[in-house]
Amino acid sequence: MKKQVCVIGLGRFGATIAKELYQAGHDILALDIDESKIQDMLGQVTYAVRADATSETVLREMEVSDFDVAVVALGSDNIQASILVTVLLKSLSIPFIISRAANELHGETLERIGADKVIYPEMDSAQRVAHIDFNSGILDFMELAPSVGICKVRPPENMLRHTIDDVSLGPQGRYGIAVLAIKRGRDYILNPSKHEQIEPGDVLLLAGKNEQISKLCGGIQELSSDHTV
Repeated sequence: MKKQVCVIGLGRFGATIAKELYQAGHDILALDIDESKIQDMLGQVTYAVRADATSETVLREMEVSDFDVAVVALGSDNIQASILVTVLLKSLSIPFIISRAANELHGETLERIGADKVIYPEMDSAQRVAHIDFNSGILDFMELAPSVGICKVRPPENMLRHTIDDVSLGPQGRYGIAVLAIKRGRDYILNPSKHEQIEPGDVLLLAGKNEQISKLCGGIQELSSDHTV
């Protein structure tokens, strides 16, 4: 599903995320205070603008509040700025905020002030982050090959107490996505049958073509509405 995404901070990490998301079909507004970085992004994102994202006035002028997602990709030398920008984005009611953390304490702070997802560059590649759906139910994504990936999903409430077959998962389902496992508490149900019921607290490990996984992530609420409890 196409999103409007604002990426703030165009170092190597932020620039790669912006390019990957743009190539995936999203509308990208890339912001940085460094003019040379803006010049490098021209033609590789929808809009690249030199701006100070620590100013609420600037963010409002850029109409960032209208965006679906914001990615705060400021480097480890800008911890104070990343916290301030995350707070400002939260005050603008951005639906989904991803913030880069330099260390565990920084990450905990970002979570406390409202970041929906905190990423650690030493563990999360920019390409990997760019493939995570902007939905709090999508916990992780790993690309196995150029067109095949695995994602970890927290099923929405309306999928609960329905079978895998009911919600159109499995090789014969709407998306052709295999359910590799269900994590239930500390236990794993490997290769569950299509009759296995999805329970509260479950986490699903799914595998399939990236395009189909993307469709599932974008349509997860559609699946839910088809099978209300």
